[in-house]
Amino acid sequence: MAKITLSKLRHSYLPHPANIQDYALKEIDLDWQDGGAYALLGPSGCGKSTLLNIISGLLKPSSGRILFDDRDVTDLPPDQRNIAQVFQFPVIYDTMTVRENFAFPLRNRGVDEDKIASRVVQIAALLEVEDMLDIRASNLSPDNKQKVSMGRGLVREDVNVVMFDEPLTVIDPHLKWKLRSKLKELHQRVGATMIYVTHDQTEALTFADQVVVMQEGEVVQIGTPVELFERPQHVFVGHFIGSPGMNILPVTLKDGDVLFENHVMALEGPVIGSGGQLQLGIRPEFISFADQGIRGQVHKVSDVGRHSIVEVVVGSSHVKAVGAGQMPAKGDWVNLAFRQDQTRLYRDGWIATEAQA
Repeated sequence: MAKITLSKLRHSYLPHPANIQDYALKEIDLDWQDGGAYALLGPSGCGKSTLLNIISGLLKPSSGRILFDDRDVTDLPPDQRNIAQVFQFPVIYDTMTVRENFAFPLRNRGVDEDKIASRVVQIAALLEVEDMLDIRASNLSPDNKQKVSMGRGLVREDVNVVMFDEPLTVIDPHLKWKLRSKLKELHQRVGATMIYVTHDQTEALTFADQVVVMQEGEVVQIGTPVELFERPQHVFVGHFIGSPGMNILPVTLKDGDVLFENHVMALEGPVIGSGGQLQLGIRPEFISFADQGIRGQVHKVSDVGRHSIVEVVVGSSHVKAVGAGQMPAKGDWVNLAFRQDQTRLYRDGWIATEAQA
């Protein structure tokens, strides 16, 4: 396995990019430690697959370097990078049995047959497909085909990194949670460096120890699932992660006070910087109903099972709060209390308050 370093990496699909908008990937500097579980998370078109293709060697970056354990591999072809990749659609040989599919990558590299047999049984046990080893791959269900595809990526012991590119997209929703759990377990047991690419926040947050959130070719935050949820560094992270996402509310600055719909807001800490477009950010989970607070009228109540999402109109703004138990009804007037340590100011999209210890 390997530590992966991306240094000043940029890429444009244009032959002569003239400005930053011409780049599919803006400048990226990243270090992924050996044996870590990482996710690249972002919407379609944000640059996730471009970055994955650059790491795997399918695409050469316009500028910057890729290093595996401090060895520059930027100019090396894919077959010299020792990378295993699991794609959105299972890459297996339907005419082969599961056993033959697992063995194929090892046979291609001249591994001893006794070693192959041992390794195949080991991977089959990890994936819980021992009873399928002699079944043709064409007869498997979609989720088991994807398991076989994963096994083909994990069977080699000489890989620097295992990369998963939207591997659960074609899997039925009721089976996804099983494979998500299996992937997490596999990482803990195998200890390989793994990078998981997805637009699904649930997949990213349940798999990865560190999540890289991307927007329009730029890394906007790197952090643990808890860090991304509790203290988004950019409004995009707050909006993209969470269900519902963070409330992003327009505010003004007057005589040093931050005003939301003419209410002075108590923030998590001192304001940083000056100028720019200001917005207030607070997650719905940190807004409660109180005897006193910001006055608004309930516009909509959505019961989603474990809790309800209440949308309240305050002046010209819509604010969402999440709660359980007895909730106000549509049309009711309520008072909203914002939890101070979770109320943040953003300037031009980036966080502009200091957290208090």
